[in-house]
Amino acid sequence: METAAPVHLVVMGVSGTGKTTIARELEARLGWPFAEGDDFHPRANRDKMAAGHPLTDEDRLFWLKELAGWAGERHAAGDSTLMACSALRRSYRDVLRGGAPDTRFVHLTGDKHELLGRMQSREHFFPPEMLESQLDTLEALSDDEAGLVLDVMRPVEELVDEVLATIQPS
Repeated sequence: METAAPVHLVVMGVSGTGKTTIARELEARLGWPFAEGDDFHPRANRDKMAAGHPLTDEDRLFWLKELAGWAGERHAAGDSTLMACSALRRSYRDVLRGGAPDTRFVHLTGDKHELLGRMQSREHFFPPEMLESQLDTLEALSDDEAGLVLDVMRPVEELVDEVLATIQPS
């Protein structure tokens, strides 16, 4: 699916919502370049989270700027992008928006107990015990932020179809 101008989709939410699953399915359907936000974390951030310590805003700034730069480079080349990134606070989303115009957010939400179960059934550097800190940090999309909110208790195909239906040529 092509649009008249590049579009940049950030699939966001707390750990366990399936950001990567949804973004990868979108990638398969759209063929857009994809960035896994976790891959952009410096080793110190990954080690800190693995040890059960939440990141500070200072810890996150370099990471967010790297992701924004990645999207900005692709935008300059005329490419749309997909990204899986927690983007929990508006200020974090502001950094991402600063990288490329027409950045839109797909906020995945779900029941805390379901998310915890998902986290406990996978191998990941982010421990399930840290879910509460992410839920405490999370700021919902504001009315003036381009994006949509989806409940992850629905089938992946249905969620992806809904995202695709919102992409309009600019």
